[in-house]
Amino acid sequence: MGMWSQARRAAPHAVQSAAGKMSISGVAIASVYAVISVSGLIGNITLIKTFCTAKCARNVPNVFMSSLALGDVVLLLTCAPVDASRYLSEEWLFGRVGCKVIPFIQLTSVGVSVFTLTALSADRYRAIVKPLDIQTSSTTATIVLRAALIWVLSLFLAIPEAIFSDLHTFTISSTNESFVTCAPYPHAGELHPKIHSMASFLIYYVIPLLAITVYYTFIARSLMSSASNLPVEDNVHARQQVKSRKRLAKTVLVFVGLFAVCWLPSHVIYLYRSYHYSQVDISVVHLVCSIVARILAFTNSCLNPFALYLLSKTFQKQFNQQLCCCCRMVLTHYNTRAQVMSVRSPHHSVGSLSIKGRWLYPEDYV
Repeated sequence: MGMWSQARRAAPHAVQSAAGKMSISGVAIASVYAVISVSGLIGNITLIKTFCTAKCARNVPNVFMSSLALGDVVLLLTCAPVDASRYLSEEWLFGRVGCKVIPFIQLTSVGVSVFTLTALSADRYRAIVKPLDIQTSSTTATIVLRAALIWVLSLFLAIPEAIFSDLHTFTISSTNESFVTCAPYPHAGELHPKIHSMASFLIYYVIPLLAITVYYTFIARSLMSSASNLPVEDNVHARQQVKSRKRLAKTVLVFVGLFAVCWLPSHVIYLYRSYHYSQVDISVVHLVCSIVARILAFTNSCLNPFALYLLSKTFQKQFNQQLCCCCRMVLTHYNTRAQVMSVRSPHHSVGSLSIKGRWLYPEDYV
């Protein structure tokens, strides 16, 4: 059971039918998904590469942020294309196997995101409120193990989604029209949808955010106490340490805030659908709200790298270096190909050969 089902089944037939009738709108919405996916993949992959290659960046928060980025990459690779396809086709295109595998993978990535944010908040709590504890438990192996355990927990919690998700037939009572879609339960009965939506809301939203709120309450108290207890004389090191802790705590809090804002509409809509499950809401208002909620949820998976870029000057420099390095590699690759082609065919210019080479060698597009 999980948050992906909230976005995926908020108004299944209403969304599919309207998108099928308005193909232009469907293409436009799918294009928005494409922009979100491409920007999110570039940002998150560059973030992971930055933290993995820079030795100075291999600390507890950055390992967790890399794990968070990996979860977002998985979500964008699996969730966005599947959801976009619903605006382009009225049918479920991925078969019964896809109906079980795709929700499992997607729910795992969502679990990784929310539980990693909780772990990041706990890490900031230990670093600021109990610094002696974190000094004895911050070895690289321990950090990686914690991140791995979050993935294991997320995989375990996603197992019921894989077991119970299947292709089910639903009927719109007002039009007596039937359709088949991927869902974790049939249309019969109201208890299962209510349990599913409430459990998802609690496990993947309410409980983690409550824990994070508690952590940040203690963090705020500790930071205010540290600031007021600093010696009167100019203790540069102590002030810099407090400033650094505040900045990192602020970064994690921004991540949490983005997650809470972006995923709340999906939870609300899915709860509404689950408690009004006897009828399929095909109103325009519900359709628009469902589309906005889905896009917001996916947008969250591309925001963290950009938020970190704005909040950290150090990350800005490292991120820019990685992007410049990638650009240089791409330019070097094409320059090398152009030189090779010019050697093979000395009677033509490099420019014309590079263009013709793209037509002659399809692998250039890979």
